[in-house]
Amino acid sequence: MVSRRGWVLFALMSVLWGIPYLLIKVAVDGVSVPVLVFARTAIGAAVLLPLAWRAGGFGTAVRRHWPALLVFAVVEILGPWALLSDAERRLTSSMTGLLVAAVPIIAVVLGMLVGDAERLGPVRWAGLFIGLVGVGVLAAPHLGGGSAWAIGEVMLVALGYAIAPMIAMRRLGEVPTLQLTAACLAFAALAYTAPAALTWPSSPPDGRVLVALAALGVVCTAIAFIVFFELIREVGTSRGMVFTYVNPAVAVAAGVVFLDEPLNGTILASFALILGGSVLATAHRAPDAGDGVAEVPSVASGGPR
Repeated sequence: MVSRRGWVLFALMSVLWGIPYLLIKVAVDGVSVPVLVFARTAIGAAVLLPLAWRAGGFGTAVRRHWPALLVFAVVEILGPWALLSDAERRLTSSMTGLLVAAVPIIAVVLGMLVGDAERLGPVRWAGLFIGLVGVGVLAAPHLGGGSAWAIGEVMLVALGYAIAPMIAMRRLGEVPTLQLTAACLAFAALAYTAPAALTWPSSPPDGRVLVALAALGVVCTAIAFIVFFELIREVGTSRGMVFTYVNPAVAVAAGVVFLDEPLNGTILASFALILGGSVLATAHRAPDAGDGVAEVPSVASGGPR
């Protein structure tokens, strides 16, 4: 039985990692991609680093695994956040959120390629096929012109989000999650400092853009991670990660309501296909000890969307 606190945390996570696409769409109209990524990572790091230090600091586990930590930061934050921001110059926020929802499907395919011992039954094969059809339905009308490049960028983001959990599970299991997150954000902020400085706007962005940047850093990154950790402690990994299936719906709703983005039959059909396919493709998992439910893979790997 999930507690009332667990449901509140679940609802918060569904929103906190469902609205970044909306905020990125707003922010990228006023600042460069490097400035956007720098602002988000620097603000997130500024909030989480003191908490990580108070929770035990960056001990031998972080120092011992720093090469894997850097690779994780590249495929989870440095690359994806820049690619997402650039793609949203040409794609709607709702379409971007739906394309990223294909991460569980890509994760299953990658698991097969690297020798995942778990065999795929008919249900999971059907899920892979349905999800890929959903991606095709969504992307096909936009493959002409500059949108094809943007769609490719988002699919690279999804690939990175699928690879990152594998690195975390195989190489970073000894590193506490809070320390891992804070270190990755700090590294990303440092990496984007020079590009951000070179592309810094000559005049201050308007208030709408500044609010979006602040919300991305504080709400969708720092606070989201804190809520995420509390959710996992409260309900366990399996139940906690189910919110990743709700995020795309929030992304679509936010784009439609706040940015007047279209909501048509193609969007609805692809939403049903991608999300349905993701659920089926990841359905057969061993239950966590004491959890009593099938495990949903960590498609977010702790990483914000």
